[in-house]
Amino acid sequence: MPRTELARFLRDRRARSSPRGYGLPEDPPRRTPGLRREELAALAHMSVDYYTRLEQARGPRPSARILDGLARALRLAPAERSHLFRLAGTGLPPAADAVRQVRPQVARMLDRLPGTAAIVTDAAYGVVAWNPLARELLGGGPGDPGEEGTRNLARRRFLGAGRPYDGASAEEFGHIVVARLRRSADRYPHDPALAALLAELRDGSAEFRRIWESRPVHAPGHRTKTVEHPVAGRLRLNCDVLLVPEDDQEVVLITADAGSPTARTLRDLAAGLP
Repeated sequence: MPRTELARFLRDRRARSSPRGYGLPEDPPRRTPGLRREELAALAHMSVDYYTRLEQARGPRPSARILDGLARALRLAPAERSHLFRLAGTGLPPAADAVRQVRPQVARMLDRLPGTAAIVTDAAYGVVAWNPLARELLGGGPGDPGEEGTRNLARRRFLGAGRPYDGASAEEFGHIVVARLRRSADRYPHDPALAALLAELRDGSAEFRRIWESRPVHAPGHRTKTVEHPVAGRLRLNCDVLLVPEDDQEVVLITADAGSPTARTLRDLAAGLP
């Protein structure tokens, strides 16, 4: 265990933690920025002496429980939490829940792509953000992904909730969905929302059960699909996936081949949006 690097990381993140963000008084002025050691130790539910030894590179190898308490107290991002466990030489336990909030900078990126339909999905295939063109392609009326029952693409694919997401490529998409959900079930075994979704899919879809038992493996990447739009008709679309690994989310960029009828249709749809 690189004790010096672990100690430096803890000191740095403690210094960056604003007392005001924890509801702690900042008066009188503090000699050093950030939380005091005793404050952080209390937040992490450990003794001040134990935490001090960790910061001074004198402590024993901390347990997963201790590290998890420090990660919560320091409000570490998922990538920082993973780094903390690596520094301590301790196996990373699964996160409690999938991240279901989109990062503001990712949401802003979608708004800068007016000619591209773009959505962000979480580890359970819930739509956590989309831009107007994606909403037009995915939704409209009863199938609007903004509605609670149809906001999850796995539900739309296997339970027929809302407008079907895929047309001719439905079989391929089904395997992609199940492969991702199997990975998520391993990563978040204690996530109640994910467990409820999987139970709903198993109860409601024999196809889902069949694909689940086949244990499909798919990596995110480029694929082409055909979608039936109720107004624009049949659309041939390219889907490319960008990963947000810190949050286990995917940004799906939906475009069309340049000069194709679908590309012209997308331009017309985008021009008609408010």
